[in-house]
Amino acid sequence: MPNSESQPALIQPKAKINYIDHLKVVLTMLVILHHTFIAYGAPGGWYYSQKTTIAGAIVPMTAFVSVNQAFFMGFFFFLSALFVPSSYDKKGPVKFITDRLVRLGIPLLFYSFVLSPVLSFIPYKWAEGQNITYLQYLGGFHPWVDFGVLWFVAALLVFTLLYVLYRVAVTPLAKVVKLPTVTTILLFAVIIGLISFTVRIVFPVGWVLKPLGFQLGHFPQYIALFILGLIAARSKWLNDVKYEPGKLMRTMAICLVVIGFPLFFVVETVLNFPGDWFIGGIHWQSAWYAIWEQLVGFTIITALLCIGKHRWNKPSVFLNDLSRSTFAVYIFHPLVVISLTVALSGWALEPALKLLIVAPLAVAGSFLLGLILVKIPGVNKII
Repeated sequence: MPNSESQPALIQPKAKINYIDHLKVVLTMLVILHHTFIAYGAPGGWYYSQKTTIAGAIVPMTAFVSVNQAFFMGFFFFLSALFVPSSYDKKGPVKFITDRLVRLGIPLLFYSFVLSPVLSFIPYKWAEGQNITYLQYLGGFHPWVDFGVLWFVAALLVFTLLYVLYRVAVTPLAKVVKLPTVTTILLFAVIIGLISFTVRIVFPVGWVLKPLGFQLGHFPQYIALFILGLIAARSKWLNDVKYEPGKLMRTMAICLVVIGFPLFFVVETVLNFPGDWFIGGIHWQSAWYAIWEQLVGFTIITALLCIGKHRWNKPSVFLNDLSRSTFAVYIFHPLVVISLTVALSGWALEPALKLLIVAPLAVAGSFLLGLILVKIPGVNKII
């Protein structure tokens, strides 16, 4: 079909969007820390954990992962979508799909059939003390289809294929959408919060669609931000973002976290209702949490984009190298986190204190491994 949208998604040259690479590094670090916090006490499931029982540690851990969950994976979808239209325009549907299947499909297969059994075997053998060989373990291993943390890659592949279907079936209009105002963004966040609340009536937070690993309670935001990323690319929003809205959104985000998050514990304690009412079902608490979560997410994302463009856009060889390795880090960081937590499992130390040791080591070790992997010929063509 004729290409009616041949203009690039970003009119700025690569040197002008260094902050996007820098943000990818920050988000990847948060992913590593997120799973490390879960391993030592924050809510959530992980391959191996030693949960602290100290409330003074659990509360800040819970706050950290809750704030992360409000924005970081949705932000990944937004940033990924930014470069989809221009890549499609350049390659066409066949080459675009082929490249995506290689870049996303091969890591999915590798993680599920190669890395996932290893990640499960490490704590089974060395933390639980099971006297068994790896081959014996594989004989009883299940399930073989397990995307683990690569659920994001699976979802991104699905979203991308749906975009291709749209482009093939519909002649897109080169319509420019005006950069949304702060008020529009906040209103949109509330709407996504209400949609999330509705979805969570059936699929509460923590419910997982197996074997894909999708937590459908979070997908309204993921879908919305992927679509917004596509729109932002075509409408060149990144060229127009200003610093002042970012400062305003930063202030709002801080207030929502510092004041808003403790209110959940205060209200729960005073009214004495089950904590599960926050994560799903027909409860006003679930609606409150869902709207708060989206307001936090959209304010943080907007702040990072606006402030990042104007304050974090200086070129850095070191950060560019780290950015190049982020996909490899995302894939392999569970190996580093699990190995560290298992290695320290026999150490008679409070888990909250172990977190202070493991967290920086996990970040450094994951990026070091990622930097090595992207230097390997062949591997660097995929990750």
